[in-house]
Formats: sequence, structure tokens, C-alpha cells
Amino acid sequence: MSATIRAIGTAVPPVTLRQEDAQALFAAQPGLGRLGERIVGAAFGASAVEERHTAVVDLHEAHRPGDFVDADGAIRSPSTGFRNDRYREYAIPLFVDAARDALAAADTAAEQVTHVVTVSCTGFTQPGPDLAIVTQLGMRPGVFRHHIGFMGCYAAFPALRAAAAFCEADPDAVVLVVCAELCTLHVRASDDPDQIVANSVFADGAAAAVVTSDLPSARFAADVNPDAAPVLRLDAFATAVIPEGADDMAWNIGDEGFEMVLSTAVPRLIEQHVAEAVAPVLAAAECSVSDVPLWAVHPGGRAILDRVEEELGLAPEALVASRDVLRRFGNMSSATVLFVLARMLRDRPEEGTRIVAIAFGPGLTVESAALEVVLA
Repeated sequence: MSATIRAIGTAVPPVTLRQEDAQALFAAQPGLGRLGERIVGAAFGASAVEERHTAVVDLHEAHRPGDFVDADGAIRSPSTGFRNDRYREYAIPLFVDAARDALAAADTAAEQVTHVVTVSCTGFTQPGPDLAIVTQLGMRPGVFRHHIGFMGCYAAFPALRAAAAFCEADPDAVVLVVCAELCTLHVRASDDPDQIVANSVFADGAAAAVVTSDLPSARFAADVNPDAAPVLRLDAFATAVIPEGADDMAWNIGDEGFEMVLSTAVPRLIEQHVAEAVAPVLAAAECSVSDVPLWAVHPGGRAILDRVEEELGLAPEALVASRDVLRRFGNMSSATVLFVLARMLRDRPEEGTRIVAIAFGPGLTVESAALEVVLA
């Protein structure tokens, strides 16, 4: 028995940061050398991000001075402990809001939920977001709770895998998966190219999915409803590792926030290995690249999307949702691929449409999933 994503909900912080304003902020930092200025211009200019959301309100000029940016526009360097305190304050409401949105979209009452799986790599707190979701939304105290931490941008996939396993073990399971990330808590002024690239694309947001046992396909139903909402059946998962890229993408804890390693070699490595990485999930779903019209590729950056599109020979419309999410929301780490899938569902794809979702993270790890559109 397979599992189905019944609905996806999202939430973002209220402050919207336009990319040209963010570029001006980072380009004007004291001590930034000429090379750093050029890298800022190149990274922000090539990002394909137009705007994104942030919980760090003083990154927006209207909210200065603040804890992260002073009155003169200089970016401060708070300690990791201070940043994590802000994570505890800002992330919990995003978790709860995204969970509430998903449950409403799935027409599912909180007391029906049997399992809660939370995901985050941008902060730590206990009691954690899993308990906050249960208590603030009025779920039963005995709900099974599980947290997946510090896995990076691909972590929604292990969470969905866990949800599918819970549904396979219990056909009556109702699993709520919630990913929330506050990537901008870890911005810093720097000449380092990796940090500049991170500053140019990372953003904050949360997404949640309600997962249950497989729904009967409308094609076999006597009373087919053409207005039924499309949902996503989870058909297969696969994991691949690109060992030569282990040092090119990493996420470490420093004294002044978490430190991203995101080398310029990543798009090239993904291009070289993406066909091999998705081959197992395509085989499990008994299809080929040409059978899949929609690809939910994690938009880690424009270069990654370009390289995947070119290497797999995808039509431009295959990545419309990924490019739109990058343009409007940036890279929200683990939550982003759920934003892409939600964007696809808003276009109401036809029943039977196949989708392959891919995300990349430290390792260099490639997670993928094969999905198919069915009618609720």
C-alpha cells in the first residue's frame, strides 16, 4: 500500500526582502574588498531570486537598527546562542501556522492526526516544535512525535519516507510532516564566496504535508468528480551520494552562527551525476525521464536548475514551479521542495501526471521521489 500527500500548507515570515535591497546591503558592508564586491554583484545578480521572506526584520531598512543590522547598515555578528534564541522565538509560530494551513487544506481535524514529523536544520530547541504543534493545535497528547534535525535541504524526503512507512504499518494513520527553516538567522558579512552565495539565495519559510494511506484512483470510481482536488501519491524513493562532493556542500556550527559550505563546484557535480542519481527512482516507478512532464527540483540556485534541465533534457515547462518558487521565495532549505509541489498542485495537473522530486544536501546527497497525481 502506498501513501498519498492529501494537502500541503505553507507559512512565511511577514517581512519581504527585495533582492536589489539585499544586494545593496551586503555590497555596502565595511571592510568588504573589491573582490568581495564583485562576488556580491555576481552572486546576487545571477541568483534568479526577486524577493524572499525573513524573520530577521532588520535586514529590511525600515526596521533598523536591530540585533542583526545597526543604524548605519553594518551587519552585526551575534553569537550562535543568541541566534538560536531567536530561532526558538520565530520558528515555532511558523511550524504551527504551516501545520494549521495543511490540516485546513486537507479538511482534517487536529485530533485525527496520529503522527507528527518535524524537520529543521537552522536551530535547536527542546521542548521542540513537534510538541508545540501538538499542544497549540489541540491534538491528542499521545500522538507519536518524531524530529529530523540538521540534515539540510533534502530533509523533507526522509520525513516523507517516514510518513509513508507509518501509513504502510497502519492504514488508518494520519501523518503530519512539517518543515520550517530560518536560514537568514545565519547571515553574516563576509568576503568568503560560499557565504556570499548563501546570503544571496537563502530565505525563511515553513511547509507542511498531510500524508495518509493511498486513496482509490478516480479512474476506477463509479462517481468520478471532475472537480476533485488533485493529490500526490508517493510511489517510490531513492537516495544517492556523490562522494567526490562531500567537501563541497556542508553545514557546520560556528561561534557566530551556522556556517554554510556551498562551493561553485556543486552545480557541475550535480550535472555529472543527476541522471545516475534519479535512475533508481525512475526504475522503481517503471518510467523514464521522457514519461515525467513535471520535475520538482529543489531550487538551490539558478545554476542547479539550469544544469539539471540541460543534463536530463527537460522541457522548460518541467521546471516552471521550481523557478517560480526560487524567484518568489528563495531557498528555504528543507521546506522548499514542498513549496514547489504545492505550486504544482495549484495548476491542477491532470490525473495520472507523473512528477519526480529531487533535492540536494550535505554529503553530497541526492534524495528523490516519484509521485503521481490522483484525484481525492
